[in-house]
Amino acid sequence: MKILVLNAGSSSLKYRFFDGMKAVAEGVVEHIGETRGPKDHAEALETAEKSLAKSGALDSFEELDGAGHRVVHGGERFVEPVVIDDEVVKAIHALIPLAPLHNPANLVGIETMRRKVPKLPQVAVFDTAFHQTMKKEAYLYAIPIEFYEKEGVRRYGFHGTSHFYVAKEAAKILGEDMDKTNLITLHLGNGASACAIENGKSVDTSMGFTPLQGLVMGTRSGDVDPEIPLWMAKKGLDADLILNKKSGLKGLCGENDMRLIEKRALCGDEAARDALNVFIHRIRHYVGAYYALLGRVDAIVFTGGIGENSALVRRLVCRSLENLGIAIDAQKNIDNECNIASSKASVPVFVIATNEELEIARQTKTVLEAHLSSSGVKSFKANNFKGEQYGNQSGS
Repeated sequence: MKILVLNAGSSSLKYRFFDGMKAVAEGVVEHIGETRGPKDHAEALETAEKSLAKSGALDSFEELDGAGHRVVHGGERFVEPVVIDDEVVKAIHALIPLAPLHNPANLVGIETMRRKVPKLPQVAVFDTAFHQTMKKEAYLYAIPIEFYEKEGVRRYGFHGTSHFYVAKEAAKILGEDMDKTNLITLHLGNGASACAIENGKSVDTSMGFTPLQGLVMGTRSGDVDPEIPLWMAKKGLDADLILNKKSGLKGLCGENDMRLIEKRALCGDEAARDALNVFIHRIRHYVGAYYALLGRVDAIVFTGGIGENSALVRRLVCRSLENLGIAIDAQKNIDNECNIASSKASVPVFVIATNEELEIARQTKTVLEAHLSSSGVKSFKANNFKGEQYGNQSGS
């Protein structure tokens, strides 16, 4: 099956082409709508199509069997990936107030691709879907209940596609069924989140109503006293801008690249050292909380740009946790081995590279095969549909 995975941002379009679940080609079109880039997403898709043809991977989008789209927010409605139709588009649009920076861009990618290849079946894969297994005690905020019932204010969690992917990979390494596996997964990058997974299902995660809650991130504050943004507002400050763009590691030391922060900290820079320590402290806080929540942890998983590449961060997160069965081997950690746990530790510590695009391709394939079976259509090739309207799932 030939699947194109698309991740549309407001001014960029990332794409990766899979043939038989093997990544064949990828690219990114940037500066959309700017003088130095394509005028819109339609032109960006043309650029991507030409690039794929030039590489020899794919002559045109007409050869595709399907397209998978990353959609950041699915709210409570979307608990799994769905074939995109008019009702799904309307539902994603209705969720824009919950993700005003992301869902509009995701929708532009979807609608542009639907216009370009109208007969091609397309699937939406939601960042929030994996966390929809959280129970009320995990997702409700202790604020007047009408805010949840009328406005949908609750904890949703994000990075779900990444957490799900590395959880499945960890279960494979452990030789266990996913639905029997308890994990703490740490997606650490410029955006960062932790997830508690019990019997293969997300039962808690650090991000909340928005991706601002939880761990310290590159430019996001993570958890703060709720009075702080109110205090900022009283001072006439833009709390949203400060907490999302000027806080986190950047706010503490002026830098959000962990590689540079580590170098500065090791050279004695106090601000960088403080930023690193605050980052680590918050992660350890969540590891301890999720260990208590799960009761049994089969493995800790590090992923994301920092989680996969920073031996220092992994060492500091896991230090002095021997009583929990967590200890790492210094050399294995430096060598970036898959399991960096000490031979004396009872809890494996995995370093697993995330692959959200592959996970989106897998989920797209699964959804399309199920729909193929139920519809009786022989092929999903776009040029086999002869104008019929594809898809009738509401996503509920």
